[in-house]
Amino acid sequence: MDFTMMVPISLFICIVLAIKVVVDARWRRRLVETNPSEELMKSVMAADETSRRLSALKWGLVMTLIGIAFGIIDAANLSSDSPGAWGILFAATGIGLLAYHGIANKFR
Repeated sequence: MDFTMMVPISLFICIVLAIKVVVDARWRRRLVETNPSEELMKSVMAADETSRRLSALKWGLVMTLIGIAFGIIDAANLSSDSPGAWGILFAATGIGLLAYHGIANKFR
């Protein structure tokens, strides 16, 4: 396995996450500077907490199904560049996202 591709991919992911953290922090600071009502702050915090919990559910479902897909690929002795292997991975990701959508609608 060639790990030289992991460095640029990891760097890109870190840059994206850093930008997200900075943007979220600025948004929260501006919200606090406007002196919003207590009711608005409670609703924003509750929505943020729900979003975080559902995000963990989404990524848990997707990663679990991708892990199962890798197990199926290994059991079927498919090569990594096989179209069937890619199809199994994309199908597992899609099923995970659809399952998340179905479960998330029950919580909202």
